[in-house]
Amino acid sequence: MPDDLRSPIKHHLVLHRIDPEQGIQRFYSLMIERDLFGTVRLVRNWGRIGSNGQELVEVFPNELEAGQALEAIAKAKRKRRYRDL
Repeated sequence: MPDDLRSPIKHHLVLHRIDPEQGIQRFYSLMIERDLFGTVRLVRNWGRIGSNGQELVEVFPNELEAGQALEAIAKAKRKRRYRDL
């Protein structure tokens, strides 16, 4: 059975930060995926809610390292008052 079917790693996470007093309405999305060649990629997408935002794709040697990167980024965002959606 392929690794990704039983993986303990969270593959998709969406965070948001909404502060009406400061006019802040932002999202941050993190997703681990494999492309057609089996490459493990961490896709980061962020911006103002309602926009397409920006995207950054990072390649990792394996799913475990991509998962560790996802968790580190999510931890940093949560410190900046982003919350899980």
